[in-house]
Amino acid sequence: MSRTTPPRPLDVTALFPRLAPLARTATRLHPRAGSPSRHDSSVGGPLMWPAGEPWPQCDEPHTQDQVEAGFSLEEERADRGIPARGESRSQHDADAYEAGERAVDDLGDAELPWAGGPIAMLPVAQLYTRDVPLLRPPGQSEADLLQVLWCPFDHPDHPRTALFWRSAATVTDPLDTPPEPPAVEFPGYLPQPCLLSPEEVVEHPHFMELSKELQEELADWGRWQSAGAMVDSSYSVAPEDFYTNKLSVSPGWKVGGWSRWGLTGPVPRICSVCGAEMDPLLTIATTEWNGGTKSWAPEGDQARDPLPPGIPPANYTRVDLARGYGLQLHVCPVSADHPHLELIQ
Repeated sequence: MSRTTPPRPLDVTALFPRLAPLARTATRLHPRAGSPSRHDSSVGGPLMWPAGEPWPQCDEPHTQDQVEAGFSLEEERADRGIPARGESRSQHDADAYEAGERAVDDLGDAELPWAGGPIAMLPVAQLYTRDVPLLRPPGQSEADLLQVLWCPFDHPDHPRTALFWRSAATVTDPLDTPPEPPAVEFPGYLPQPCLLSPEEVVEHPHFMELSKELQEELADWGRWQSAGAMVDSSYSVAPEDFYTNKLSVSPGWKVGGWSRWGLTGPVPRICSVCGAEMDPLLTIATTEWNGGTKSWAPEGDQARDPLPPGIPPANYTRVDLARGYGLQLHVCPVSADHPHLELIQ
């Protein structure tokens, strides 16, 4: 199902012309729970991974206590009603209560099968360029598929990610059953399998990335009053918040666009290898919107995509990072071999 972001309350470049050359296009992904295959762009779905290629592992230190204190993937999936690997939805639904309850009881008493060593990474996102045309691999024009995985343990305060670019046509023998980690540190590190409804939107820089002159203009309530009723008067004491929440950076999972700030101010995003300025690649968000950014929610979305009781509003992927923040991945435009940058904001 396609999803459309409501029009912005006003054309901010008409009020502030100096913002016009700073506009960027971002692709909002709009993930919603589903049953993706390896042929789909997805969050938390199976990957088009070559059977002959080693599955990514995290070689950084993990303690036995850290793993044993984690959460079982099988138990978390049973709690969410997600079919086990190799099980069809009809099979799962037929036994949903009796078998599901039994599985949770059995798994609660089981020991985690881990004896130390590297930990297999979990799929986070798979994006085909046919679905996200703005997605461009650095220096690899033939690649048409981005795969993002992470180690579901904090390193040090969020999962460590790995990026892989490839040509989907070269995967002639895909891997059916990839290895999995023995546990996840938190349930929010296991993404819910989701299908996507990509949509391109126009963004402008976050307020904190603007020049001092533009910041002063946006903080002048008198400049906004010329737009009349299109501007929410409740923002009169801080009109820059109206810009930040409703007119600048879209919330939720997205590709490209501008970075969102808040936990910290803007920090340098420079490639550690070549010194090039890095580009925003993918935002992995806890929620698709919050109280301040609710105007970005597709119309009728909450009614047609209800979430189970106890799940925060708009937390469709069930990802939870740093108690509600997002993980922004930036890449060097020169080469995909250069290290990427992870920022929690």
